Amino acid sequence: MGVKLAAASGGSIELVPTDTASTFTATIPARTGNMMVDGPAFRVYLGSDQTVTSGTNTKVTLNTEVFDTANAFDSTTNYRFTPQVAGYYQFNVIQTATSSAALTFNWMQVRKNGSSDSIAIYAPYTGTGSIGSIATLIYLNGSTDYIELYANLSGTGTLTVNGGATSISTYMSGYLARSA
Repeated sequence: MGVKLAAASGGSIELVPTDTASTFTATIPARTGNMMVDGPAFRVYLGSDQTVTSGTNTKVTLNTEVFDTANAFDSTTNYRFTPQVAGYYQFNVIQTATSSAALTFNWMQVRKNGSSDSIAIYAPYTGTGSIGSIATLIYLNGSTDYIELYANLSGTGTLTVNGGATSISTYMSGYLARSA
């Protein structure tokens, strides 16, 4: 497919595919730097409840994809996001946890390459349940960097990171906010 460039008024360039009768317009901002046209984005969640041991850092097995535009999230083996585009990525996490007896705290961590990057600690909202969130911007090199979610619950009874396709389950989403 060929493309013809045509100057248009108002600071835009018209891209006209030569094999269709349609016209598409892309507006380029009047500034220096890179223009991002498309980047990776994903939303995944924990498919079912995950039982954890009190006081133990545990990787959350985010095993169900809602979408993954670049096939960059491994939801079957490593449960991690590994983009192939360098840049600054926005990540958003909601994690809910429960205990069959008593939940002391719900700790969660976004890890870059296995090391802590963003941490959130939440006290229970009841004696047996907790919900927390993380919103963070992280630079990834686009070749070897990766992101994972970890949980650490403290309490008694059966401790569970909540899963399922509901608004009160555990999920992570991310997207390329700006290229490098």
